[in-house]
Amino acid sequence: MFGVPKIGRPIISSPIKRNSMLENFSEIVIESPADKISRQIRELITSGQLKPGDRLPPERKLAEKLGVGRTHVREALQKLEFYGILKTLPQSGTVVAGMGIAALEGLISDVLQLENSDFASLVETRVILETHAATLAAKRRTADDIIQIQKALDAYEAKVKKGQQAVEEDLIFHLKIAEASKNSVLKSLMLIITPDIVNSFIKLDICKDGRFFKALDEHRVILDCIINHEPEQAAQAMRVHLKDVLDYSYSLKNGNANGQ
Repeated sequence: MFGVPKIGRPIISSPIKRNSMLENFSEIVIESPADKISRQIRELITSGQLKPGDRLPPERKLAEKLGVGRTHVREALQKLEFYGILKTLPQSGTVVAGMGIAALEGLISDVLQLENSDFASLVETRVILETHAATLAAKRRTADDIIQIQKALDAYEAKVKKGQQAVEEDLIFHLKIAEASKNSVLKSLMLIITPDIVNSFIKLDICKDGRFFKALDEHRVILDCIINHEPEQAAQAMRVHLKDVLDYSYSLKNGNANGQ
């Protein structure tokens, strides 16, 4: 009779081998429409298809060609223009800046890396910008500035009292303070990082613990300091307002560094 064949024990890969296999995979990075537009412009410039002095098509035509909204096109162009890669000329529209290709490649790479900035770096930058904005706003604000900041605060309060997220309304309030600072560069810097902060707030669901109501009171204190021309107090009120978010961003950074 034929013997019963021996059935071998199943081969089970070790946890160490499985873990080492994971190292072969890379995290999927999902680019926003603005990222992709910036990348296309980079490739056109570095390949020589776009040269210094060449004019880009109008925003409307670019949006139609790319199949996206004009807001995405504008965001990409504003970032590239801020860093000197593009520039807007009167009667000519947006053109490629006249700098060397080698320098341009490095500069574009730096800009694109901003899209991958960690949340803590964005919040740190925001604290620096906003405390200075609050200081200047308390010194330079006009009666109309107060009206605009108050309107933004009212819109924020209305949404919070409905139990809705008010991330965008919160940032509009802060941008109105930046406008009151009368420093156009400071405001431009805030506009550069604002989209990334909004995306991070929504993705991390930072305000799920009801912080919107606490922030409402903090907003009122900041506005009172600006109304009363109290620059140092306005800056301190802004620091207090942003402390929780800054601490939270550090906890995320430390957690990632520890592999948590």
